[in-house]
Amino acid sequence: MKKILKGLLYFILSLILLFGFFLGYNTVKDYKPEAEEVLFEGDGAVINIYDTLNFLNWNVGYCGLGSDMDFFYDGGKQTRTSEERTNENFNKIAKFLKQNDSIDFYLLQEVDQNSKRSYHMNQFSKLGKELPDFHSYFAYNYKVLFVPVPANDPMGKVEGGLATFCKEQPFKVKRHSFPGNYEWPKGLFMLDRCFMVKRFYTSNGKELVIINTHNSAYDTGNLRKQQMKLIREFLLAEYEKGNYVIIGGDWNQNPPKAGEKTSEHKDGHLTRIKIDNEFMPAGWQWIFSEDIPTNRMLYEPYNKETTITAVIDFYLISPNIISLAHKNVNLNFENSDHHPIFMSVLLKH
Repeated sequence: MKKILKGLLYFILSLILLFGFFLGYNTVKDYKPEAEEVLFEGDGAVINIYDTLNFLNWNVGYCGLGSDMDFFYDGGKQTRTSEERTNENFNKIAKFLKQNDSIDFYLLQEVDQNSKRSYHMNQFSKLGKELPDFHSYFAYNYKVLFVPVPANDPMGKVEGGLATFCKEQPFKVKRHSFPGNYEWPKGLFMLDRCFMVKRFYTSNGKELVIINTHNSAYDTGNLRKQQMKLIREFLLAEYEKGNYVIIGGDWNQNPPKAGEKTSEHKDGHLTRIKIDNEFMPAGWQWIFSEDIPTNRMLYEPYNKETTITAVIDFYLISPNIISLAHKNVNLNFENSDHHPIFMSVLLKH
């Protein structure tokens, strides 16, 4: 009996030591991005202010969140879909992007480079080959050696982030870290959120500032408040310089004056909070459509009749920009849990 108890004690101590080593190793290796990081600098092209500029924004869900998927973190059961379905999703997403050859700027979120969840496919590199006439830029917002949940099928290694493809080359691209994170040790395995800023010269001597963002999803709202405060300060500062400012992405929030209803996640976290109607001064324009949802929740495989949907992907443009057209594209969430959204604008002279 003593031998059994002694063996059990050694076993428990070994598990504790292994767990301690695991946390210590991940703490040392934790991705700690700077507040600002230059991703590219060059001569840059000049954007003609008389040209119509066309945008496509899409959270592609690392090509692993098609209509077949539920996801454990949203109350579902699965960690990832099959490799065959992941490849199928990628090919259809790439085909859709290539078919829309009038686009000048693709703003994409949840693009993986080397993750277990997407079978270590370098989606950024592969998309670059599918769009050879575009300049491509990438910013990590999820870089973890090993995500240990769920216990029965851990997510494992994750390397993903924001990807932007531009027909013209910017003169500078920067990654800006969002403030705040989860407490240790949870923060070791969560996303390090950011927004990516591209700067272009314009033919009237100003700058066009294009921003790709992906805000927090699973917090109680506190992180999103910090992130939105930084976004507001950044946008207003750029506009005060006389620059043209465009931001698009997955905000994980309803736009102002829309989406009055909120949905609660099963664990009580608010996943559908609404941006305050007075968040930006008069003249700033929120560009969105409510006729087609841009996102569906992942507690079940997509069911048109029962799955909760929302509009959380949209654009915000400064007062010196004219909105010409915009629309959400209904793809029935076949290859991603988000829908692509188009926008066309003209810069005021």
